[in-house]
Amino acid sequence: MLGWRRAASAISAGCVRRLSMAKSKFEYVRDFEADDTCLPNCWIVVRLDGRNFHRFSEQHEFKKPNDDRALNLMTKCAQTVMQELEDIAIAYGQSDEYSFVFKKKSRWFKRRASKFMTHVVSQFASSYVFYWKDYFKDQQLLYPPGFDGRIVLYPSNQNLKDYLSWRQADCHINNLYNTVFWMLVQRSGLTPVQAQDRLQGTLAGDKNEILFSEFNINYNNEPLMYRKGTVLIWQKINEVMTKKIKLPKETEEKEVEVIRTRTKVVPLHCDIIGDQFWEEYPEILAEDS
Repeated sequence: MLGWRRAASAISAGCVRRLSMAKSKFEYVRDFEADDTCLPNCWIVVRLDGRNFHRFSEQHEFKKPNDDRALNLMTKCAQTVMQELEDIAIAYGQSDEYSFVFKKKSRWFKRRASKFMTHVVSQFASSYVFYWKDYFKDQQLLYPPGFDGRIVLYPSNQNLKDYLSWRQADCHINNLYNTVFWMLVQRSGLTPVQAQDRLQGTLAGDKNEILFSEFNINYNNEPLMYRKGTVLIWQKINEVMTKKIKLPKETEEKEVEVIRTRTKVVPLHCDIIGDQFWEEYPEILAEDS
């Protein structure tokens, strides 16, 4: 028994020595690390944008004014981010940007801002390269895309709703302009500079009138994905699966259909500025979400 205690004591002493040896005189440099903990009880929004995507879209021959391949690829990447980081309550995307909203009570990585931003941006960028061929089958990826990110905290539900409303309003403004601009270039034969001069100082009503009177396009009939952007939320989905089971008094297995409920990230193209969306999905802003 005494030998066993001496052995245990020696092992314990060895562990202490190894722990002390693991530290070095250089560890003081950790004191230079800034405290970037996000404030508690705030919505954490990570917004990423494509870096120099105007050039990227030209080099990769994106269709103008909207390229479904590019928009759907962005959404696929955003879905991948949400599936990896389940503390994201909702995401919103348009063009080459996406906003990811982390829950107010999230304790993910001790609420360190750098962790939120780097994980979201790196996961999104790697997914963009990984899934590129699924959407741009005949278009080779000429060089790696870049994305930058920022973090903003919103203390109230109304602040968050106003932020998302701002991004959707921005989507409408940009898409209306781009739709008219490219119609003038592609169908009226104007140069980009001439189209820009034509639209300078015009209001939304003026742009709608140009589309309707000159190109017979009712802007309200344009796809919702272009006009409203894409909202990603968690929803319970019933999936029908085929399963082999052996029934009583049967010698062979039979295939039967089984319904399973799974929570998945679902894309929506709808208005989020009004109250209807938030009344339909109150769980997004729920305190215990």
